[in-house]
Amino acid sequence: MDTSNKIVSENELMHLLAVWRFKDEVIVFTNGCFDLLHPGHISYLEKARSLGDRLIVGLNSDESVQRLKGAGRPINNQHDRARILAALHCTDAVVLFEEDTPIRLIELVKPNILTKGGDYTIEKVAGADFVKSYGGQVKILPFEPGYSSTGILQKLKPC
Repeated sequence: MDTSNKIVSENELMHLLAVWRFKDEVIVFTNGCFDLLHPGHISYLEKARSLGDRLIVGLNSDESVQRLKGAGRPINNQHDRARILAALHCTDAVVLFEEDTPIRLIELVKPNILTKGGDYTIEKVAGADFVKSYGGQVKILPFEPGYSSTGILQKLKPC
């Protein structure tokens, strides 16, 4: 089964959103770098998807990840990261964004629910105020301790 069709442009996403909204489906949005996908990511994405009918993942572009995480990141390029996310049963669409925050994309999507992991507070979630302004919800999902891309990379460094 080819799931690469879940990797969409903003224009393609707008078409999908129109169809999903016509069906009165609940749209959930999350975002991140998802550089080294691990069980914590999977658990988080499954929980996010369970909140609604459709899960859209905003994925930081390679340049955006490098600005946020520093030299040497991302480990996996944006095409590979998008492909891995698209292969997950819990994701309905993956869309890249170039900016450091997904605020512009969130304003475009206008999700019913915006989610981030438990290492965030609502005050620090990009786009939270916008989503709340039209009656949308912002949910912080439990952080799964012991999993992080940075932690994995530190294990790989020579002693």
